[in-house]
Amino acid sequence: MTNFDELIKKIVKPLVEYPEDVAIDHSESDRFYEYHLVTNPTDVGRIIGKKGHVAQTIRTIVYSARVSGDKRVRLIIDDSKNKNS
Repeated sequence: MTNFDELIKKIVKPLVEYPEDVAIDHSESDRFYEYHLVTNPTDVGRIIGKKGHVAQTIRTIVYSARVSGDKRVRLIIDDSKNKNS
């Protein structure tokens, strides 16, 4: 199976101002392997891009990688709007 952590980091790190803050958390459900991308809050806009085009391109590349079994990969970009502070 593809190392999705490395794939995502290889795509994202050149795009951000703070590559050392790029982190990936994992979770798994019945249908998905979920990868939660966490970056410095100032870099979220760079990852999402205008009208979400950069995020969609990253997801297209990640989703095209081969996965063994029936589960699919899902990339979730943490935009910090969903956190309760």
